[in-house]
Amino acid sequence: MSHFDETSDNLLLDKATQKAKPPKRYKVVLLNDDFTPMDFVVEVLMRFFAMDEAKAMQVMLAVHQQGKGICGVYSRDVAETKAYQVNQFSRQNQHPLMCQIEAE
Repeated sequence: MSHFDETSDNLLLDKATQKAKPPKRYKVVLLNDDFTPMDFVVEVLMRFFAMDEAKAMQVMLAVHQQGKGICGVYSRDVAETKAYQVNQFSRQNQHPLMCQIEAE
């Protein structure tokens, strides 16, 4: 094998390695407000993020005490869909609860 062949093989391996990066992940975050009842936040967390009641209470308290709480980390499409669903559900129930995504 010539030196040229080794170099081209290495270049192919380098390109394959670069393409194998995992996709960027996004946090789905609930923001605190002074109007949404705590039990509604717990319901949202259980319904849209498959949390049990204890975990939902923990995240709800983080939202309440720290101003925001992380609901989960997902690919961009899944994160955007979940945030949209939560915001729609909140509006349908006349609550100002806001959900957004943040790059991890």
